[in-house]
Amino acid sequence: MHLLSASCVSALLVTAFLCQVSGLETVIGLYGETLEIPCNNGAIKADDVLILKWKYDKGEGLPGDLLVKQKNQNVSISATDEYKGRVSLAANSSLLLSAATLSDQRTFTCMVVAGADIAEFPVTVVINKMPAELEIYDKAEELEIGKLTKLGTCVAKDANPAANITWLKNNKPLVADGEGVSIQASFVADPATGLVTTTSILEYSAEKEDRDAQFTCSTQQTAGAELVSSPVTFSITYSTENIALKVIAQDLLVEGDNVTLKCVADGNPAPTSFNFHLKGEVVQVENTDSYTIMKVSRNSSGEYKCSLVDDPTMEATDDIIVQYLDINLSPSGDIVRSAGGTLDLNLEIDASGDTKVSWTKDNVKLDKEPKFSKVTYADSGRYECEVTLGLLSRKASFELAVKGAPVIKHLTKRRGDDGKHKVLICEAEGSPKPAVSWSINGTLQDESPFVNGKITHKIQVVPHANLTVSCTVSNEFGGDTRAINVSSYSSDGGDQTKLVVGVVVGLLVATIVIGLAYGVYAKKSKQGSWKTGEKEDGSSEEEKKLEEKVEENNQKAEV
Repeated sequence: MHLLSASCVSALLVTAFLCQVSGLETVIGLYGETLEIPCNNGAIKADDVLILKWKYDKGEGLPGDLLVKQKNQNVSISATDEYKGRVSLAANSSLLLSAATLSDQRTFTCMVVAGADIAEFPVTVVINKMPAELEIYDKAEELEIGKLTKLGTCVAKDANPAANITWLKNNKPLVADGEGVSIQASFVADPATGLVTTTSILEYSAEKEDRDAQFTCSTQQTAGAELVSSPVTFSITYSTENIALKVIAQDLLVEGDNVTLKCVADGNPAPTSFNFHLKGEVVQVENTDSYTIMKVSRNSSGEYKCSLVDDPTMEATDDIIVQYLDINLSPSGDIVRSAGGTLDLNLEIDASGDTKVSWTKDNVKLDKEPKFSKVTYADSGRYECEVTLGLLSRKASFELAVKGAPVIKHLTKRRGDDGKHKVLICEAEGSPKPAVSWSINGTLQDESPFVNGKITHKIQVVPHANLTVSCTVSNEFGGDTRAINVSSYSSDGGDQTKLVVGVVVGLLVATIVIGLAYGVYAKKSKQGSWKTGEKEDGSSEEEKKLEEKVEENNQKAEV
């Protein structure tokens, strides 16, 4: 069939499709709609037509008149029986046929008289109708894996031509293969209307993947849109083939936590009763797939199982590991040691895995574990160790106090910045903090903080005579005293005069010694020159250097 023309007459008219078959035009109309049948494919010129007549084939070669139109006259309708009141003539000489039915599928002829010519243009009419509905009936309650089961019946009612039904799974067509897919179609025509109802039965062998599959049926008519039924889904039943045991707990399961065991089976419907094997004990649960162990301990670690009550051979296993961490630091608490003594630390760790240990002293991280083969005052402080196992952590600490009688490490003096005072500095070490006293009254200039058993005490004095000053340090364990000589500023001046005189005398002695050395050297130089035949002036440069040194020393002596 070939599409020849289409036109719209009014809101009540539908498009007509023209085809040429064996010299006859064919027009397709829709059931119940108004059909336009063109005369000579719409190529009639009204001014040239004397008489226009439409008739139809009643069967057995008998014609039936419908209407006549003479030039300059109104249309005369002669239709009877089934066409009475259903026909009219369009302005372009087409026959308009309302409320098309399947009985209208016949040949209509347009006869045209123009001048002395008479022509007839037969047109074959075909009426199509989309199904009134497309639905799936008699749906199965459930599908069983591997068993061919009637899934449902798809019905396309009152169609022409008869609808061809296609079954789809997830929008993909199903093709009958005689094994997993079987499709049976049947057709029934309505005696009154001639319309055909198509019935298609699908038998299907389900798979596990069909649990969420959507099944539909569809049909596509020669003229019209595709119809698709509402989707249906099915419960897929199958026996349990695999089970798994899941341990539901915190990321780090520690003593005191609760842990839930969940047995997961892939059957549908899923089993509702299970056996849980709890380290020698079997617990059966009904209408649930879980069992909770309360407040686990390190002894709860081990292998656990679950199995089907109906089939104990089908089981699954998993391990539970309870993390634990215990530490014991010895000694701990407050520890007192004498300076120079020893301290042996012992850290015991009982853990379920590999641990990490870190130490701090007075909140400052240490590079390694502290060792005390001979304690010093600087070792005093608060020590803390932290042992970790993953997210699990334990801490232990001790406070070390090193005590002993104070000892003066340094006793020094220096001139004050103003040149009028002298500063005496006493540095001592001991614990508890020692008291510092001096044998002379002075002004306290500074006292350092007592850190790591050390203290520095400074006083400034103005000595008017030479004297010996003592520094004494003491605490509950004993004491120490050290003395230093301090001279007055006047004696400091006499000492400077003596120093200058000594320097001058030293320079004079050095000048005499250099002069004697020069005389001896000059004499030997002359004798050596006579013996070897060298000229005397060969040593003139060395003589000049000696003379310059003598002159320089003389100048220093004069100063």
